[in-house]
Amino acid sequence: MAIEFAHSPLLTFLLGLAAVVLLLVVLDLPAFVGLIMAAFFVGVINAAFVQDFALPEAATATADAFGSGMAGIGIPILMAAIIGKSMLESGAAQRIVRGFQNLLGEENSDIALWGSSSVLAIPVFFDSVFYLMAPLARSMRARVGRDYTLFIVVVGAGAATAHVFVPPTPGPLAVAAELGVDLGITILIGVAMAIPAAIVAGIGYGRWLNARMDIPLRDAMASSTEELEDIANRDTSSLPGVLESSLPILLAVVLVGAATAVDAFQEVWPTLAEVQPVVAFLGDKNVALTVAALASAWTFYRYSGMDRDEWTEELTEALKSGGNIAAITAAGGAFGALLAASGLGDYITAALSGVGIPMIVTAWLVAAVVRIAQGSATAAMLTTAGIMAPQISALSVHPAYLVMAIGAGGNICSWYNDSGFWLVKEIGGLTQGETLRTWTVLTTLIAVTGLITTLFLSSIFPLA
Repeated sequence: MAIEFAHSPLLTFLLGLAAVVLLLVVLDLPAFVGLIMAAFFVGVINAAFVQDFALPEAATATADAFGSGMAGIGIPILMAAIIGKSMLESGAAQRIVRGFQNLLGEENSDIALWGSSSVLAIPVFFDSVFYLMAPLARSMRARVGRDYTLFIVVVGAGAATAHVFVPPTPGPLAVAAELGVDLGITILIGVAMAIPAAIVAGIGYGRWLNARMDIPLRDAMASSTEELEDIANRDTSSLPGVLESSLPILLAVVLVGAATAVDAFQEVWPTLAEVQPVVAFLGDKNVALTVAALASAWTFYRYSGMDRDEWTEELTEALKSGGNIAAITAAGGAFGALLAASGLGDYITAALSGVGIPMIVTAWLVAAVVRIAQGSATAAMLTTAGIMAPQISALSVHPAYLVMAIGAGGNICSWYNDSGFWLVKEIGGLTQGETLRTWTVLTTLIAVTGLITTLFLSSIFPLA
């Protein structure tokens, strides 16, 4: 029995967890260095115990996974750094914040951020939403002088909830396609699922934690707290207008949303195929965020009072900050990829198969365990969908509920092996402990609330 455990992917997971805690928490190494070292370490273990995984792959697989991660997030994060720097220091983010407060009142600032994040996350990837909303959360904190814990939680909860429940967000869209579920019903049930989960994890937990933990506003996204506080005290007349201030966000959402809409409705309106290539190019997140960055940088130039050389230097500083964030985020993804290469996902799903619990709960549990082990919510969701698809005929409720259970489980407990954890930490200006208490807990609350809501709604409205 001891020999079987020694060769089990579970041991690889436990050793990888111990390594990352030792390197990042005990030794307090820079996040990028610690995560890459942990990935190499897991790769060496894989070489010892995984068939067809040679020792040199401990290096090459880490580099490949890191490169793949950078290919996915490199340009968006660098452009997001420009957007964040430009919106914060031009006063655009502050102008949007004041618009929210005029509309809803300062006491409802968290609801304004929560609602905006939730809606934006439906057509746009989670990471893109967080890039766009983080400057608003920071400006809101500079404006009101408190509640940064609350603002970070509501922004994260709104984006994370839509990310796993509401198509056309890629995760639930792919799961629905894998299970052959009607997209319209999936969207309706997804919205019904997302609202209570986002309220519990965002407004509920955010307000509770905010009363117990005060996260200070730190220098992040190449902007200092002093600069933000100075902008927060400016007269509104010296800030950009609401439309110009909102333009980077609007451009990103419209471009990405248009590409998603064209893909979704091509079969209904075949004429959309004529514009699909152009829309797909402009709606690619790399291009969309580049366009948004150009708009925000131009506003920054107009309202900064700097000459061209000074303005260029400021943008270069933002890119340096963004490069560090991108490196850390991709390194977290590489660590998760090396854990996945150990065969951990197959090991977990085999162990849970045939346990004899209801299918909805089984799907949630499989997705949750794979997510915790591998790090990627989307990978956990797709893995679980492939496992559950052959059993869908035995389901006694509408299969859209199975999509929701998989999405809920796949969102649980984002931690060190998830690139999203590092993105929230670095862009939000948080410590590791603060990220665990905010982001990790809220993703777990979304998962648990999602399961409870799925079981409740499917028992009342089975739709079968």
